[in-house]
Amino acid sequence: MQNLSLEKAIDVLKRASQPVRAVVEVELLQALGLVLAEDYAAAADNPPFDRSSLDGYAFRAESTAGAAADRPAVFTIVGEACAGTFYAEAVPKGAAIRIMTGSAIPKGCNCVVRQEDVTVQGNTLRVPYNLAPYSNYCFAGEDVQKGTLLAKKGTKLTAAHIGVLASQGYDRVKVWRPVRVALASTGDELTAPGQPLAPGQIYDSNLYLLAARLQELGFVPEILGSLPDDVTAAAEVIAGCRDKVDIILTTGGVSVGKRDIMPAVADKVGERLFWRLAMKPGSPALGYKMGSTLGLALSGNPFAAYATFELLAVPLLAYLSGNTQILPHHTTAVLTDAFPKQSKGRRFIRAYHEQGKVRLPEQHSSGSLFSAVGCNAFVEIPPGTGPLQPETEVEIVCLYRKV
Repeated sequence: MQNLSLEKAIDVLKRASQPVRAVVEVELLQALGLVLAEDYAAAADNPPFDRSSLDGYAFRAESTAGAAADRPAVFTIVGEACAGTFYAEAVPKGAAIRIMTGSAIPKGCNCVVRQEDVTVQGNTLRVPYNLAPYSNYCFAGEDVQKGTLLAKKGTKLTAAHIGVLASQGYDRVKVWRPVRVALASTGDELTAPGQPLAPGQIYDSNLYLLAARLQELGFVPEILGSLPDDVTAAAEVIAGCRDKVDIILTTGGVSVGKRDIMPAVADKVGERLFWRLAMKPGSPALGYKMGSTLGLALSGNPFAAYATFELLAVPLLAYLSGNTQILPHHTTAVLTDAFPKQSKGRRFIRAYHEQGKVRLPEQHSSGSLFSAVGCNAFVEIPPGTGPLQPETEVEIVCLYRKV
Protein backbone atom coordinates (compact mmCIF):
# COMPACT_ATOMS: atom_id res chain seq x y z
CA MET A 1 0.00 0.00 0.00
CA GLN A 2 1.29 3.45 -0.90
CA ASN A 3 0.43 7.07 -0.18
CA LEU A 4 -1.68 6.21 2.84
CA SER A 5 -3.17 8.85 5.07
CA LEU A 6 -1.56 9.16 8.49
CA GLU A 7 -4.67 7.73 10.13
CA LYS A 8 -4.81 4.76 7.75
CA ALA A 9 -1.13 3.97 8.36
CA ILE A 10 -1.71 3.97 12.13
CA ASP A 11 -4.68 1.66 11.65
CA VAL A 12 -2.63 -0.71 9.49
CA LEU A 13 0.09 -0.89 12.15
CA LYS A 14 -2.45 -1.56 14.89
CA ARG A 15 -4.14 -4.29 12.89
CA ALA A 16 -0.77 -5.95 12.35
CA SER A 17 0.02 -6.00 16.08
CA GLN A 18 -1.41 -6.75 19.49
CA PRO A 19 -1.22 -4.65 22.67
CA VAL A 20 1.47 -5.92 25.03
CA ARG A 21 -0.43 -7.55 27.90
CA ALA A 22 2.05 -10.12 29.13
CA VAL A 23 2.17 -9.84 32.93
CA VAL A 24 5.45 -9.63 34.81
CA GLU A 25 6.13 -9.04 38.48
CA VAL A 26 8.78 -6.45 39.24
CA GLU A 27 10.31 -4.82 42.29
CA LEU A 28 8.41 -1.71 43.30
CA LEU A 29 11.23 0.70 42.43
CA GLN A 30 11.43 -0.84 38.96
CA ALA A 31 7.73 -0.21 38.35
CA LEU A 32 7.85 3.57 37.86
CA GLY A 33 6.21 4.45 34.55
CA LEU A 34 4.90 0.93 33.99
CA VAL A 35 1.23 -0.03 33.79
CA LEU A 36 -0.45 -2.10 36.50
CA ALA A 37 -1.80 -5.48 35.43
CA GLU A 38 -4.18 -5.80 38.39
CA ASP A 39 -5.93 -3.71 41.04
CA TYR A 40 -4.11 -2.93 44.28
CA ALA A 41 -6.02 -2.17 47.47
CA ALA A 42 -4.94 -1.08 50.94
CA ALA A 43 -4.10 -4.07 53.09
CA ALA A 44 -4.41 -2.02 56.30
CA ASP A 45 -5.34 1.39 57.62
CA ASN A 46 -2.73 4.10 57.08
CA PRO A 47 -1.68 5.32 59.52
CA PRO A 48 -2.17 2.00 61.29
CA PHE A 49 -2.73 3.71 64.66
CA ASP A 50 -3.87 7.03 66.10
CA ARG A 51 -0.83 9.30 66.10
CA SER A 52 0.42 12.75 66.98
CA SER A 53 0.72 15.42 64.28
CA LEU A 54 3.43 17.34 66.15
CA ASP A 55 6.02 17.28 68.95
CA GLY A 56 4.42 17.97 72.31
CA TYR A 57 2.51 16.32 75.13
CA ALA A 58 -0.49 13.98 75.04
CA PHE A 59 -3.20 13.79 77.72
CA ARG A 60 -6.95 13.86 78.24
CA ALA A 61 -8.37 17.09 76.72
CA GLU A 62 -11.16 17.38 79.28
CA SER A 63 -8.55 18.05 81.98
CA THR A 64 -7.78 21.46 80.40
CA ALA A 65 -11.32 22.82 80.87
CA GLY A 66 -11.08 26.41 82.15
CA ALA A 67 -7.29 26.57 81.72
CA ALA A 68 -5.76 30.01 81.15
CA ALA A 69 -2.36 31.67 81.34
CA ASP A 70 -2.91 32.63 85.01
CA ARG A 71 -4.43 29.27 85.95
CA PRO A 72 -2.89 26.57 83.76
CA ALA A 73 -3.95 22.95 83.77
CA VAL A 74 -1.32 20.89 85.56
CA PHE A 75 -0.25 17.36 84.58
CA THR A 76 2.32 14.89 85.80
CA ILE A 77 4.59 13.61 83.03
CA VAL A 78 4.71 9.83 83.34
CA GLY A 79 6.52 8.76 80.18
CA GLU A 80 7.59 9.40 76.63
CA ALA A 81 6.62 8.12 73.17
CA CYS A 82 8.92 8.51 70.17
CA ALA A 83 8.24 7.54 66.58
CA GLY A 84 8.91 3.84 66.18
CA THR A 85 8.20 3.07 69.84
CA PHE A 86 4.93 2.33 71.58
CA TYR A 87 3.80 3.46 75.02
CA ALA A 88 1.81 0.44 76.08
CA GLU A 89 0.29 1.62 79.36
CA ALA A 90 -2.92 3.60 79.67
CA VAL A 91 -2.29 7.20 80.74
CA PRO A 92 -4.43 8.07 83.80
CA LYS A 93 -6.42 11.25 84.26
CA GLY A 94 -4.18 14.14 85.30
CA ALA A 95 -1.12 12.56 83.69
CA ALA A 96 0.61 13.24 80.38
CA ILE A 97 3.38 11.82 78.25
CA ARG A 98 5.87 13.60 76.07
CA ILE A 99 5.19 12.59 72.45
CA MET A 100 6.95 13.09 69.11
CA THR A 101 5.50 13.66 65.65
CA GLY A 102 4.18 10.41 64.20
CA SER A 103 4.19 8.55 67.51
CA ALA A 104 1.23 6.39 68.51
CA ILE A 105 -1.09 8.13 70.96
CA PRO A 106 -1.57 5.85 73.99
CA LYS A 107 -4.83 4.90 75.64
CA GLY A 108 -6.19 7.53 77.96
CA CYS A 109 -5.08 10.45 75.74
CA ASN A 110 -7.21 12.23 73.16
CA CYS A 111 -5.23 15.38 72.30
CA VAL A 112 -1.71 16.76 71.90
CA VAL A 113 -0.43 20.21 72.85
CA ARG A 114 2.57 21.83 71.15
CA GLN A 115 5.68 21.74 73.27
CA GLU A 116 6.32 25.43 72.45
CA ASP A 117 3.07 26.39 74.20
CA VAL A 118 3.67 24.79 77.59
CA THR A 119 5.91 25.08 80.63
CA VAL A 120 7.76 22.09 82.03
CA GLN A 121 9.53 21.91 85.37
CA GLY A 122 10.86 18.51 86.26
CA ASN A 123 7.98 16.11 85.62
CA THR A 124 5.31 18.81 85.93
CA LEU A 125 3.55 20.09 82.81
CA ARG A 126 1.54 23.32 82.76
CA VAL A 127 -0.87 23.96 79.86
CA PRO A 128 -2.08 27.61 79.60
CA TYR A 129 -5.24 27.10 77.52
CA ASN A 130 -8.14 24.78 76.89
CA LEU A 131 -7.80 22.07 74.22
CA ALA A 132 -10.70 20.40 72.45
CA PRO A 133 -10.74 16.62 72.18
CA TYR A 134 -8.66 15.34 69.25
CA SER A 135 -6.61 18.52 68.85
CA ASN A 136 -3.43 17.76 66.85
CA TYR A 137 -4.64 14.17 66.62
CA CYS A 138 -4.41 11.96 63.51
CA PHE A 139 -6.79 9.03 63.42
CA ALA A 140 -5.89 5.56 62.20
CA GLY A 141 -6.86 5.27 58.54
CA GLU A 142 -6.98 9.05 58.12
CA ASP A 143 -4.91 8.80 54.94
CA VAL A 144 -6.16 5.46 53.61
CA GLN A 145 -8.59 2.97 55.10
CA LYS A 146 -8.19 -0.77 54.72
CA GLY A 147 -9.72 -1.98 51.47
CA THR A 148 -9.41 1.38 49.68
CA LEU A 149 -8.49 0.98 46.00
CA LEU A 150 -4.99 2.45 45.73
CA ALA A 151 -4.46 1.99 41.99
CA LYS A 152 -6.54 0.14 39.46
CA LYS A 153 -5.50 -2.10 36.62
CA GLY A 154 -4.27 -0.05 33.68
CA THR A 155 -2.82 2.73 35.84
CA LYS A 156 0.55 4.11 34.77
CA LEU A 157 2.55 4.28 37.98
CA THR A 158 3.89 7.64 39.12
CA ALA A 159 6.19 8.43 42.04
CA ALA A 160 3.12 9.10 44.20
CA HIS A 161 1.71 5.66 43.36
CA ILE A 162 5.04 4.08 44.31
CA GLY A 163 4.99 5.87 47.66
CA VAL A 164 1.40 4.87 48.40
CA LEU A 165 2.05 1.23 47.51
CA ALA A 166 5.19 1.23 49.68
CA SER A 167 3.15 2.65 52.58
CA GLN A 168 1.04 -0.50 52.38
CA GLY A 169 4.02 -2.82 52.42
CA TYR A 170 4.01 -3.77 48.74
CA ASP A 171 7.55 -4.46 47.57
CA ARG A 172 6.62 -6.06 44.24
CA VAL A 173 3.76 -5.41 41.82
CA LYS A 174 2.38 -7.06 38.69
CA VAL A 175 2.61 -4.91 35.58
CA TRP A 176 2.27 -5.29 31.86
CA ARG A 177 5.61 -6.11 30.34
CA PRO A 178 7.21 -2.94 28.98
CA VAL A 179 7.09 -2.50 25.24
CA ARG A 180 10.45 -3.50 23.79
CA VAL A 181 11.78 -0.99 21.26
CA ALA A 182 14.92 -1.36 19.15
CA LEU A 183 16.36 1.77 17.56
CA ALA A 184 18.82 2.26 14.73
CA SER A 185 19.85 4.82 12.16
CA THR A 186 21.10 4.06 8.67
CA GLY A 187 23.73 5.71 6.52
CA ASP A 188 27.45 5.43 5.77
CA GLU A 189 27.66 9.18 6.26
CA LEU A 190 26.83 8.96 9.98
CA THR A 191 29.43 9.36 12.72
CA ALA A 192 28.83 8.95 16.43
CA PRO A 193 29.14 12.15 18.50
CA GLY A 194 32.57 12.43 20.08
CA GLN A 195 34.34 11.01 17.02
CA PRO A 196 36.16 13.14 14.41
CA LEU A 197 34.22 13.86 11.23
CA ALA A 198 35.68 12.64 7.95
CA PRO A 199 34.95 14.64 4.79
CA GLY A 200 31.31 14.20 3.75
CA GLN A 201 30.20 12.83 7.11
CA ILE A 202 27.73 14.19 9.68
CA TYR A 203 27.00 13.40 13.30
CA ASP A 204 24.17 10.97 14.00
CA SER A 205 21.60 13.24 15.64
CA ASN A 206 18.53 11.14 14.82
CA LEU A 207 19.59 8.21 16.97
CA TYR A 208 20.09 10.49 19.97
CA LEU A 209 16.92 12.48 19.29
CA LEU A 210 14.64 9.46 19.18
CA ALA A 211 16.39 7.59 21.98
CA ALA A 212 15.95 10.61 24.24
CA ARG A 213 12.33 11.11 23.20
CA LEU A 214 11.56 7.44 23.81
CA GLN A 215 12.94 7.80 27.33
CA GLU A 216 10.84 10.93 27.87
CA LEU A 217 7.80 8.87 26.93
CA GLY A 218 8.73 6.09 29.36
CA PHE A 219 10.36 3.57 27.02
CA VAL A 220 13.87 2.15 27.30
CA PRO A 221 15.15 1.53 23.77
CA GLU A 222 17.67 -1.08 22.77
CA ILE A 223 20.21 0.88 20.74
CA LEU A 224 21.35 -0.98 17.63
CA GLY A 225 23.56 1.88 16.46
CA SER A 226 24.12 3.05 12.91
CA LEU A 227 23.57 0.52 10.13
CA PRO A 228 25.58 0.64 6.89
CA ASP A 229 24.07 1.36 3.48
CA ASP A 230 24.14 -2.34 2.66
CA VAL A 231 20.95 -4.38 2.35
CA THR A 232 22.45 -7.66 3.50
CA ALA A 233 24.32 -6.21 6.49
CA ALA A 234 21.38 -4.09 7.64
CA ALA A 235 18.93 -6.96 7.16
CA GLU A 236 21.12 -9.23 9.28
CA VAL A 237 21.01 -6.80 12.22
CA ILE A 238 17.26 -6.23 11.90
CA ALA A 239 16.49 -9.93 11.45
CA GLY A 240 18.34 -10.54 14.70
CA CYS A 241 15.54 -8.64 16.46
CA ARG A 242 12.81 -10.87 15.08
CA ASP A 243 10.33 -11.74 17.85
CA LYS A 244 12.75 -10.34 20.46
CA VAL A 245 11.34 -6.81 20.40
CA ASP A 246 7.89 -5.43 19.71
CA ILE A 247 8.95 -2.69 17.32
CA ILE A 248 12.09 -1.68 15.43
CA LEU A 249 12.47 2.01 14.65
CA THR A 250 14.98 3.17 12.06
CA THR A 251 15.69 6.50 10.41
CA GLY A 252 17.10 7.04 6.95
CA GLY A 253 17.41 4.92 3.81
CA VAL A 254 13.69 4.93 3.16
CA SER A 255 13.20 6.99 -0.01
CA VAL A 256 14.10 6.14 -3.63
CA GLY A 257 17.76 7.10 -3.81
CA LYS A 258 20.64 4.79 -4.70
CA ARG A 259 21.41 4.06 -1.04
CA ASP A 260 17.85 4.03 0.28
CA ILE A 261 18.03 0.42 1.38
CA MET A 262 15.12 0.04 3.79
CA PRO A 263 12.42 -1.02 1.27
CA ALA A 264 14.70 -3.85 0.15
CA VAL A 265 15.58 -4.69 3.77
CA ALA A 266 11.88 -4.90 4.64
CA ASP A 267 11.31 -7.30 1.73
CA LYS A 268 14.29 -9.41 2.82
CA VAL A 269 13.30 -9.79 6.49
CA GLY A 270 9.50 -9.79 6.29
CA GLU A 271 6.61 -8.17 4.50
CA ARG A 272 5.78 -4.56 3.74
CA LEU A 273 2.65 -3.08 5.27
CA PHE A 274 2.86 0.31 3.53
CA TRP A 275 5.35 2.68 1.96
CA ARG A 276 4.91 6.45 1.67
CA LEU A 277 2.38 8.63 3.45
CA ALA A 278 0.19 11.41 2.09
CA MET A 279 1.80 14.07 4.30
CA LYS A 280 4.82 16.29 4.69
CA PRO A 281 7.33 16.06 6.22
CA GLY A 282 8.26 12.40 6.39
CA SER A 283 6.23 11.11 3.44
CA PRO A 284 8.58 8.19 2.63
CA ALA A 285 7.81 6.35 5.91
CA LEU A 286 7.77 2.57 5.61
CA GLY A 287 5.89 0.03 7.74
CA TYR A 288 6.72 -3.67 7.69
CA LYS A 289 6.41 -6.80 9.80
CA MET A 290 8.58 -9.82 10.50
CA GLY A 291 7.03 -12.44 12.72
CA SER A 292 5.53 -10.72 15.75
CA THR A 293 7.83 -7.71 15.37
CA LEU A 294 6.77 -4.49 13.66
CA GLY A 295 9.23 -2.36 11.74
CA LEU A 296 8.85 1.37 11.18
CA ALA A 297 11.40 3.11 8.98
CA LEU A 298 11.29 6.90 9.12
CA SER A 299 12.89 9.61 7.02
CA GLY A 300 16.52 10.46 7.64
CA ASN A 301 15.85 14.20 7.55
CA PRO A 302 16.03 15.19 11.23
CA PHE A 303 12.79 17.12 11.52
CA ALA A 304 10.94 14.70 9.26
CA ALA A 305 12.10 11.85 11.51
CA TYR A 306 10.93 13.78 14.56
CA ALA A 307 7.53 14.66 13.07
CA THR A 308 6.70 11.16 11.85
CA PHE A 309 7.89 9.70 15.14
CA GLU A 310 5.43 11.92 17.03
CA LEU A 311 2.53 11.51 14.61
CA LEU A 312 2.96 7.88 13.56
CA ALA A 313 5.18 6.02 16.04
CA VAL A 314 3.82 7.54 19.26
CA PRO A 315 0.18 6.49 18.58
CA LEU A 316 1.46 2.99 17.89
CA LEU A 317 3.49 2.97 21.11
CA ALA A 318 0.44 4.19 23.03
CA TYR A 319 -1.59 1.34 21.57
CA LEU A 320 1.04 -1.30 22.34
CA SER A 321 1.69 -0.07 25.87
CA GLY A 322 -1.85 0.91 26.85
CA ASN A 323 -0.53 4.31 27.92
CA THR A 324 -2.93 6.70 26.20
CA GLN A 325 -1.48 9.61 28.17
CA ILE A 326 1.30 9.98 25.62
CA LEU A 327 -1.04 10.39 22.65
CA PRO A 328 -0.88 13.70 20.77
CA HIS A 329 -3.82 15.98 21.57
CA HIS A 330 -5.78 17.70 18.78
CA THR A 331 -7.25 21.17 19.29
CA THR A 332 -7.43 24.60 17.64
CA ALA A 333 -5.46 27.78 18.19
CA VAL A 334 -4.98 31.21 16.63
CA LEU A 335 -1.90 31.70 14.48
CA THR A 336 0.25 34.70 15.43
CA ASP A 337 2.55 34.53 12.37
CA ALA A 338 2.16 34.20 8.63
CA PHE A 339 3.05 30.98 6.80
CA PRO A 340 3.73 32.06 3.21
CA LYS A 341 3.87 28.69 1.45
CA GLN A 342 1.17 26.97 -0.58
CA SER A 343 0.31 23.49 0.73
CA LYS A 344 -0.65 21.22 -2.12
CA GLY A 345 -0.77 18.22 0.21
CA ARG A 346 -1.35 17.72 3.92
CA ARG A 347 1.41 19.38 5.89
CA PHE A 348 2.50 19.57 9.54
CA ILE A 349 4.68 22.49 10.63
CA ARG A 350 6.46 22.93 13.95
CA ALA A 351 5.05 25.48 16.36
CA TYR A 352 4.99 26.89 19.90
CA HIS A 353 1.54 26.66 21.48
CA GLU A 354 0.48 28.52 24.60
CA GLN A 355 -2.91 29.70 25.90
CA GLY A 356 -4.77 29.35 22.62
CA LYS A 357 -2.07 31.05 20.54
CA VAL A 358 0.39 29.33 18.23
CA ARG A 359 3.68 30.87 17.08
CA LEU A 360 5.89 29.67 14.23
CA PRO A 361 9.69 29.57 14.07
CA GLU A 362 11.41 31.05 11.04
CA GLN A 363 12.88 27.78 9.73
CA HIS A 364 10.68 24.93 8.44
CA SER A 365 13.10 22.78 6.44
CA SER A 366 12.84 19.02 7.02
CA GLY A 367 16.61 18.96 7.45
CA SER A 368 16.56 21.59 10.19
CA LEU A 369 16.25 20.40 13.78
CA PHE A 370 17.42 23.44 15.75
CA SER A 371 14.20 25.35 15.06
CA ALA A 372 12.24 22.51 16.71
CA VAL A 373 13.83 23.22 20.10
CA GLY A 374 11.05 24.36 22.40
CA CYS A 375 8.27 23.47 19.96
CA ASN A 376 5.40 21.63 21.59
CA ALA A 377 2.92 21.32 18.74
CA PHE A 378 2.39 20.95 15.02
CA VAL A 379 0.08 23.11 12.95
CA GLU A 380 -1.88 20.83 10.63
CA ILE A 381 -2.48 22.35 7.20
CA PRO A 382 -5.06 20.59 4.98
CA PRO A 383 -4.34 19.84 1.29
CA GLY A 384 -4.94 22.73 -1.10
CA THR A 385 -4.42 25.44 1.50
CA GLY A 386 -2.91 28.73 0.43
CA PRO A 387 -0.61 30.95 2.50
CA LEU A 388 -1.77 31.43 6.09
CA GLN A 389 -2.19 34.89 7.59
CA PRO A 390 -1.87 35.96 11.23
CA GLU A 391 -5.04 35.62 13.34
CA THR A 392 -6.12 32.55 11.35
CA GLU A 393 -7.64 29.78 13.44
CA VAL A 394 -5.76 26.55 12.73
CA GLU A 395 -5.89 22.91 13.74
CA ILE A 396 -2.96 21.93 15.93
CA VAL A 397 -1.53 18.71 17.34
CA CYS A 398 -0.15 19.18 20.86
CA LEU A 399 2.69 16.85 21.83
CA TYR A 400 2.92 15.03 25.13
CA ARG A 401 5.33 16.69 27.52
CA LYS A 402 6.30 15.00 30.77
CA VAL A 403 5.53 17.23 33.76
